[in-house]
Amino acid sequence: MPTPFHCADPASLGFDSERLARIPEFLQSTYVGNGRLPMTQLVVARDKQPVFYDAQGTMGENREDLRHDAIFRIASMTKPVTSVAFMQLVEKCAVALEDPVSKVIPELGNLSVYAGGGGSIPFAPGAKAAPMRFVDLLTHMSGLTYGLQNRTNIDAVYREHNLDFARNSHDSDTYIDILSKMPLEFAPGEGWNYSVATDVLGVAVERISGMRLGEYFEKHIFGPLGMTDTAFGVRSQDSDRLVDAYQYLPGKPPKMIDAGQGSRLAQEGLFDSGGGGLCGTIADYHRFATMLLNGGKLGNARILSPKTLRLMRTNHLPGGADLTDMSSSLFSEANNAGTGFGLGFAMVIDPAKTLMPSSMGEFYWGGAYSTAFFVDPVEAITMVFMTQVYPSSTYPIRRQLKTLIYSALTESRA
Repeated sequence: MPTPFHCADPASLGFDSERLARIPEFLQSTYVGNGRLPMTQLVVARDKQPVFYDAQGTMGENREDLRHDAIFRIASMTKPVTSVAFMQLVEKCAVALEDPVSKVIPELGNLSVYAGGGGSIPFAPGAKAAPMRFVDLLTHMSGLTYGLQNRTNIDAVYREHNLDFARNSHDSDTYIDILSKMPLEFAPGEGWNYSVATDVLGVAVERISGMRLGEYFEKHIFGPLGMTDTAFGVRSQDSDRLVDAYQYLPGKPPKMIDAGQGSRLAQEGLFDSGGGGLCGTIADYHRFATMLLNGGKLGNARILSPKTLRLMRTNHLPGGADLTDMSSSLFSEANNAGTGFGLGFAMVIDPAKTLMPSSMGEFYWGGAYSTAFFVDPVEAITMVFMTQVYPSSTYPIRRQLKTLIYSALTESRA
């Protein structure tokens, strides 16, 4: 099977080929060869041209070598796509960032702040929260949470209702109805907590557009960008391309938790999770990342304006704070120090504090199965990494990959 990328000569784009060769050696010796990761797939590009590609491992348990067109569960790498979709509607003045969420989702117009209770005890009546705005959803400053954090009584009730993984549990209206009956962790705008906020944002896209979220993505993002293999779930005829998903077990090989062949992802779900439901290929997400690097355009397809994208990749935390100042979250993809948060992305606001090679304004995110991407507008570099082991906090591979990539750079534009 041919590879999905034609890689340019590394030297022509300011990379050392011998140093790039450290990457597959490292992945093999540290992760794939010893079974810590069942597979890895990586593409690095500069000036929109792929400069390095590597694929290792297998499709999963007792399966063939990793296919170049393998489909992965990209989990929270769905969030930037949903954020882009919403900002397309902002550009059309169908909605505004400062609008209250209740303007589109009236069920969320009477929320309160947590005041006690939960679990076997009913939630205590709390003070009425200030209106939640759409900008609060995009920045994760809404007061919503994730059940996976296992941190509060609110998290526990989220888990009871399966709000983190709602694909086969609720439709959009039921999902919002459940959320409307729960208190917020804090008043909107007063903290940062990684949450189901982007799922709510996806519901808003559905209600404003009159389309199911997957249909909106296909018409306005995937189709124009040529992302032919990304969707909520997988087509039944492509189930052989879906890799097996694994969970980390301390001191043991990863446990396979969802076989690609026979996965329920081949069946249509009730809910298109804007916060984490997409499946797709590395080639497709490379196209999405290239569009982001290129100011919202790929080929003849204009997805967003450069000014809108610039707004999205600007730190929106109050007073220029970083996540160490604002975060109450225990389940975050972000490396907090030196990291701000914009409208759907984390970004580097102080490279020195991150303690790794990076550029000011570099923006990124990842998924729960350890997938990741970053876009560096200064060096014109993009990276997309695919694997399939949950949770993403298991290994420091994202930091390691960034170090290896930047260590291979010979010509900096900073």
